[in-house]
Amino acid sequence: MTDMAAMQAELANHYDLTPSMARAKEMGEIYGRMDRVVPEADFALHAPYIEAINRLKRERNAVILAHNYMTPDIYHGVADFVGDSLQLAIEATRVEEDVIVQCGVHFMAETSKILNPDKTVLIPDMGAGCSLAESITAEGIEEMRAKYPGAPVVSYVNTTAEVKAASDICCTSSNALSIVESMESDTVIMTPDQFLAQNVAAQSTKNVVYWPGSCIVHELYTADDMKSYREGDPELKIIAHPECPPDVVAEADFTGSTSGIIGWVRENKPKKAMLVTECSMASNISDSLPEVEFAKPCNMCPYMKKITLEKILWSLHTMSPEVHVDPQIAERARQSVQKMIDLSSSLKN
Repeated sequence: MTDMAAMQAELANHYDLTPSMARAKEMGEIYGRMDRVVPEADFALHAPYIEAINRLKRERNAVILAHNYMTPDIYHGVADFVGDSLQLAIEATRVEEDVIVQCGVHFMAETSKILNPDKTVLIPDMGAGCSLAESITAEGIEEMRAKYPGAPVVSYVNTTAEVKAASDICCTSSNALSIVESMESDTVIMTPDQFLAQNVAAQSTKNVVYWPGSCIVHELYTADDMKSYREGDPELKIIAHPECPPDVVAEADFTGSTSGIIGWVRENKPKKAMLVTECSMASNISDSLPEVEFAKPCNMCPYMKKITLEKILWSLHTMSPEVHVDPQIAERARQSVQKMIDLSSSLKN
């Protein structure tokens, strides 16, 4: 619904969304997970929505899957499961509830629908897209296959269902190297993230060729920025996402997926850390790591930030927008995603 005023009026007719310090204090356990980064006055605004959403989830038999880039009020307030793309894909295969609300971008909701064709999958804002997903099409996959005959196509999960269906297997930033190394061909095509592919190629025994896409958040970071931060504070630990350019990754103390980044910081507890990724990441883990001071260069994903508490409540209230995937495309895409999940599981054992 694009008429925000009408949406707000409709919600106000059904739910008490008046900001309340008293209600915020009653929800102290939830607030305690984010009080380092969310002022109490702001939580008083969020609390009525969090309360209404959590109640409506039970009534709708719904579960909320939220990406690590969601804001703290969503991440800590209403999410049932949080994680990176691989974790959310795996969790989607385990969902018992009838309704999945995907708090992330559209390709994530498509992936949940692909893995749960008989469930209702909602996304609070259909406009929550992804620069990577928009950079490649099924025709682009065929173009790469023609250029490199016989080479398998490993496509990042940050792609549409059509692209997944045209690929041999999917990958995420956490398993990309393992997936590529498992391919029998000497040459492997990676789409659509050129920087992830280049970072994988630097560690791989394969000849990795790639589509020239990139993430609008991670492509903005530069090696010169990293050097300046480190020169300004030699104690600073730099932790970068592999969607960053290779020269940025080369400056990092650790490189990993969003979940890998969280795990590294929790295990190593550096005195000062800079997470070179979408800026909500540091906010979401700050309260559980009070001993870590986070430097926060803030490159924000405008697509992820389209998901808000208000839109989540509206989505559950109206049971919309619902995500649909053509059954024939979904079947082929499901094979690519399931291969990734199965291979990732077998490589861990």
